[in-house]
Amino acid sequence: MLSDTVPIYQLYALLFVATGLSDAEVSALFAIWSTVAIVAEVPFGAFADRFSRKWSVVGSGVCQAAGYAVWTALPGFTGFAVGFVLWGVGGAMSSGALEALLHDGLVAAGAPEHFGRVLGRVTASGLLAQIPAALLATVLFATGGFALVGWVSVAACLTAALVATRLPETPRPEPESYLATLRSGWSETVRVRDVRLAVLVVAMLAAIDAFEEYFPLIAADWRVPTVWVPLATLAIPLAGAAGAALGGTRLPLGVLLGGSAVLLGAAGLVGHPAGLAVVAVFYGVYRLVLVTAEARLQERITGDARATVTSVAGLGGEVFAMGVYVAWVTGGVSAVSIAVLMVAFLLPRALGRAGKHGRSPARPEPDDAVVSRP
Repeated sequence: MLSDTVPIYQLYALLFVATGLSDAEVSALFAIWSTVAIVAEVPFGAFADRFSRKWSVVGSGVCQAAGYAVWTALPGFTGFAVGFVLWGVGGAMSSGALEALLHDGLVAAGAPEHFGRVLGRVTASGLLAQIPAALLATVLFATGGFALVGWVSVAACLTAALVATRLPETPRPEPESYLATLRSGWSETVRVRDVRLAVLVVAMLAAIDAFEEYFPLIAADWRVPTVWVPLATLAIPLAGAAGAALGGTRLPLGVLLGGSAVLLGAAGLVGHPAGLAVVAVFYGVYRLVLVTAEARLQERITGDARATVTSVAGLGGEVFAMGVYVAWVTGGVSAVSIAVLMVAFLLPRALGRAGKHGRSPARPEPDDAVVSRP
């Protein structure tokens, strides 16, 4: 909750414009951010496996705080670019590490079957944090402008990092070298069929979250007055939080996601303000499916490089997100809904049906032993 209650999230695009950056410069900044995220994702996942997952999460908060401090102290293209590099590194440090930390902690507590439920609550907390973050952004900007918003954002990230130092980390076997850990994670992803399929589908599902960037544009296109857009779209993250909190379900994920995609496509064709309710339903179902898929991926990982494998899925999500951007440019909501429908068709084959405690039936391969340590 603390790590997502960052008021500058609501205003940083406006900060760039107010500083005098052109559209091309803003796009260049986003490209820098995406590139850093793609390059750093897997190496920092292996770093968490080799050294410490808890301290990777702590470092993530510190890096993000440093990035926002640079934005606030040195506003301008160079300062913003440095800030995005730090933010990208911070995101890569926590991606994979947090889920691995949570999974191992629940295994140590004898409750691995609760992973989906707890991950869903963690995800829901992050989504609900958008509400206080938006309120803070409004009040802080009115009081002290972008500078106050920036420094409070730095404080929020440092506070989250401080709280993260209190997270328990389950002792693990003596780790291999960094390169061996990196190879182990890649090997399990590539060689073990169940893991490979789960990583692929989680990456494709994670990419759909890029659609969130267009919610305000959808509201405007569907004739919602600009002044009412923030309020009109407020139900969407709330629905997402509710769906995430229900993650870990044994319901057929493909049917759920496919049905919501069809409804989304129909709403896109109609283009009425009431269709935002359909977008909210879609987003709630999507978050439920994503959390459940992430839980099933964790169930299938058997090696020690858990954060590395999870980071491979994160890397794939960054790459597949480009397809969401292309779909939006090509055909808006309707094109995105078709892309989601294609992912829904893959879910039954990739994830199967959950068995006892939500575990998918094992489908071993002859070379599984390569990545399974005694």
